[in-house]
Amino acid sequence: RDRKLHSIVPRESVAGTALVLVVAIMAFLASLTLGAVSLVNDTALGWQNDIAREITIQVKPVTDIDLVAAVESVRQIAESFDGVSSASIVSQQALGRMLEPWLGAGLDLNELPVPRLVTVIIDRSNPPDIDVLRAKIVESVPGASLDDHRAWMDRLQSMARATIWIGVFVFALMMAATVLTVVFATRGAMAGNQHVIEVLHFVGAEQSFIAGQFQRHFLLLGLKGALTGGLLALGGFLALGYWSRSNIADPASDQMAALFGTFSVGLSGYAGTLILIFVIAMLTAITSRFTVYRYVGALESEVRPGESLDF
Repeated sequence: RDRKLHSIVPRESVAGTALVLVVAIMAFLASLTLGAVSLVNDTALGWQNDIAREITIQVKPVTDIDLVAAVESVRQIAESFDGVSSASIVSQQALGRMLEPWLGAGLDLNELPVPRLVTVIIDRSNPPDIDVLRAKIVESVPGASLDDHRAWMDRLQSMARATIWIGVFVFALMMAATVLTVVFATRGAMAGNQHVIEVLHFVGAEQSFIAGQFQRHFLLLGLKGALTGGLLALGGFLALGYWSRSNIADPASDQMAALFGTFSVGLSGYAGTLILIFVIAMLTAITSRFTVYRYVGALESEVRPGESLDF
């Protein structure tokens, strides 16, 4: 208790409480940014896996052809091709569900010129020659076309990469803001104890002793703030994942899930948030120690041996 009362750095102060709140806010926002980057990165990897294993064949309803027979012919051609694992026709019910967000429910697709789709799963260890397969299908079935989704997915992946870099930039800004906040808080704490620090220094207290006092103080403050913000972010991740999984039954949610999954942050996001908590705490302690060393070093340069301090 006596050590706490006579500590160089006041343990309980308005500045300390404010610093905890600022660090908590920064940790919360940084964790959200980290989770968003992790989500976008996982989604982009999922898109790449989809490209590698699936292509779509579209058969348009042209005149003088039996659409059902044409779709079956396309399926047989694709399934017999070397490098194709399976080929399946997308049912009318599935097509209606895809179009429901735009055309409404209860559609009779037989009355509309809606193309039929065939989903082809390819063997990733032995992929087929897409150009040869496309030429074979176009030649055999009028109105048929093959889409490997690469042009569309390339644009989405470019957008994902840009989003990730923006997230990294925002994350770096938050870390810089945290460092500057700790620097100003440390200077404020030293300003409030300036005469004590100067006396300790000039009676022989080493820089490591003075810096250690501040480092322990700000380490606890940083850890408290980082834990508060990080745990709130983890709770937000869990709540968002639960909400997205429980509202996945409607068509609009299906379309969003196709693009972004279930908005569930992966293990990398949770692990990164836990690591971030300790990184922010250590960054707070190291920043305060570095600031104290610079301050005490400035005292040594201002007051030379033989000179006296005027308190």
